[in-house]
Amino acid sequence: MIEIRPFKSLGHANHGWLDAHHHFSFADYWNPARQNFGALRVWNDDHIAAQSGFPPHPHKDMEIITYVRQGAISHKDSQGNSGRTSAGDVQVMSAGTGIVHAEYNLEAEATEIFQIWVEPARKGLPPRWENRQFPKATRAGVLQPLASGNPAHTDAAPIIADATLFAGTLAAGQTTTHALAPGRRAYLVSARGSFSVNGQVAQARDGVAITSEPLLNLTALEEVEILLLDLP
Repeated sequence: MIEIRPFKSLGHANHGWLDAHHHFSFADYWNPARQNFGALRVWNDDHIAAQSGFPPHPHKDMEIITYVRQGAISHKDSQGNSGRTSAGDVQVMSAGTGIVHAEYNLEAEATEIFQIWVEPARKGLPPRWENRQFPKATRAGVLQPLASGNPAHTDAAPIIADATLFAGTLAAGQTTTHALAPGRRAYLVSARGSFSVNGQVAQARDGVAITSEPLLNLTALEEVEILLLDLP
C-alpha cells in the first residue's frame, strides 16, 4: 500500500524565525490519523531564519536525525558536544537517559532541515551525538545509508534503532530500487523534485507512507533528492 500525503496536508506552524511543517502530530498540531508510522514518531520540515534557532531544551529516550537540506545547523549540548552540519550531511543524537541541546542557524542565509525522530530499540542508555559528511556525488543514482542501526552500514552514523535513513540523488528519468523485507515499511520524502514510486507520483516535500510493498521502484520525473526511512 502506498499513501501519498501532500505537502499542503501537513501540519503547519509559522513562528516567524521558524516556519515548520509537521508530517506527524507535533506541538500544537494534532492529527489522530498521523500519530506515528511504525517506530517513526516525528518528521518535521523546518525553515529556520538566519541568526536564529532553537534555544536549549531537553530530550529523553529518542533517536533524533537531522538532515540539512540548505545552509547549516550548529549544535551544542549538555554533554559538551558541539559541531556544525552543512547541506547534504546529517547529525544524529541518541537522547538516552536525558540530554539538553540547542540548535542554531548561525549562517547569513536561511537553513532548511528535516528533523526525524525514531523510537529507540533500547531505552535508558547514555546520550550521544555526532555528525557525518556525505558528499552528494557518492549518492548519485543510488540510495546511500546516512544513519542506521544496522551494523552492516559501517559508513552511516549509528543510531540505536532498527531503522536506516537512505538518501539518493537521481537525474530526470533515472530509476533506482529498494527492497523491503517482510514486516518492514518505508517513509519517503523528496527534498527537491518530483518522482514516482511503483507508478504513483509524489511532489517535493510530500510524505509517502509505504507498507506491504516488497520492492520499491523509484523514478525521477525531474532531478530529485530523495530520503527514504526503512523501519519496522
